[in-house]
Amino acid sequence: MMSPDYSVIGRRIKNLRLEKGMTQERLADRIDISVAFLSRVERGSTHINLKRLTQIAEVLSVSPGYLLTGSNKNSKYYLREDFSVLLDKCTPQQQKLIYEILELVLKINIEDENDKRINYSQIRG
Repeated sequence: MMSPDYSVIGRRIKNLRLEKGMTQERLADRIDISVAFLSRVERGSTHINLKRLTQIAEVLSVSPGYLLTGSNKNSKYYLREDFSVLLDKCTPQQQKLIYEILELVLKINIEDENDKRINYSQIRG
């Protein structure tokens, strides 16, 4: 099992806090932690326990699962940040390949919506 990436979790917390126009002081006060601790959490330089993570999620109106995984299937921006982080690590050639694969996936989805009888051997070309 993979261990949590605390820098990614911290970035999600910070981004949500800023989206809500909330200061570190206000969030820290709401869950009874120090600003210094919250700052370390947002930088990913300290671990956060499940109790605190759940409290932060509640104040920020998201699920603890979202803070851990970035997954919020109801959001238009589902996994966008995670894709961005991964793409930044790719070479231009890898990015082009990913782009072409995504275009193919979208093409298949559109064709699937228009014709439920897709011949996938035609797509493999």
